[in-house]
Amino acid sequence: MRAALLISALAGLAVAAPRPQEMDFDEILSEPKPTETGPKVDVVSDPVDYSPEVAAAQASAAVIADLSSPTKRDVIELQSVEKRTPGDCAKQPDGYGPKPATDTVDAFKSFSTFHDTAQNAPTPQGYSRSYVDLYASSNANSYMGLYTLKTYDTIKCQQLCDSVDLCTAYNIYFERDPNVDPGANCPNPPSFTNIKCTLWGSGVTPESATNDGQYRQDFHVVIAGSNGYTKDNPPSPIDGYSGPTRFGGAINAPLDSTGKNTYMGVKYFPGLYDAGKCAAACSANTAYNSRHPRADGTYDVCRFFNAYLLSKNNVADGTYCSLYTQTWGKPYDTNFGQYRGSDYYSVSSSYGFTLKA
Repeated sequence: MRAALLISALAGLAVAAPRPQEMDFDEILSEPKPTETGPKVDVVSDPVDYSPEVAAAQASAAVIADLSSPTKRDVIELQSVEKRTPGDCAKQPDGYGPKPATDTVDAFKSFSTFHDTAQNAPTPQGYSRSYVDLYASSNANSYMGLYTLKTYDTIKCQQLCDSVDLCTAYNIYFERDPNVDPGANCPNPPSFTNIKCTLWGSGVTPESATNDGQYRQDFHVVIAGSNGYTKDNPPSPIDGYSGPTRFGGAINAPLDSTGKNTYMGVKYFPGLYDAGKCAAACSANTAYNSRHPRADGTYDVCRFFNAYLLSKNNVADGTYCSLYTQTWGKPYDTNFGQYRGSDYYSVSSSYGFTLKA
């Protein structure tokens, strides 16, 4: 583990000023990014497989071993797709959405039914609409899963999100898809319209909507009527900790009343926002320190952590965990973001959790 986290015995020493609590870009950039940042183009169902308990155990192991090996787990499953050879002109699952009379990309993108439906769709209670009627869907590290619906139903998509642990946003849209799997013998088949609902472990933003379609052989997949919705509520409570306490920005703590530095270091987890991973990192750090005490037998205990969603250029990137030996709060939540070159890394969903006595 990096010295910033594991050699935390240094955190208890009196120093002239606290160790910097700016974003640790070495930690951020060194962690492997998720391989899935959105649904595959030929998939109509990608059920969410995520277990917070397993993720916490993996986070604990990552702190000790400085590794990150996320694994998906079963949560819900709506349908399965039979495996077959790609490009075999096999019939694709029926698309239930409306389609224009003329089967062209331009006709699809200008079809008024898509735009009217998206612009008039209801926003579910407890959610805010992040964007409306775009020609692209979201693409980010926090992708969780995909479902194909029979109607453009923002409430149904919200219910799917609410049924999954850590889902905090969703994107619903119309997609122009081929009615058979394009291949050498059917490079540009007729189209139908799928209505897709993707789930996300972070908020969705207009900046995250970068998937504006792609080609499957000569068939052009495009998107219309894309709406994004983000939950308004905080993360769930965590066993063994009090909180969450909402902050405006990330904590930038001073020295404590005795002149000691309480900052223990950072652990970063690319992917969806999961404060439970920070709790696991906090506990694992204490466990490591207890096995590697100072010469006098003392060691630092992680008693507080600040978990927040880190975004790069307003696209969700992962969960940032800052660890401390004591609780901090307002008015020390002053780090709202930082530049690295031309890229801006911003703080959102910043919450504090304190170890219970």
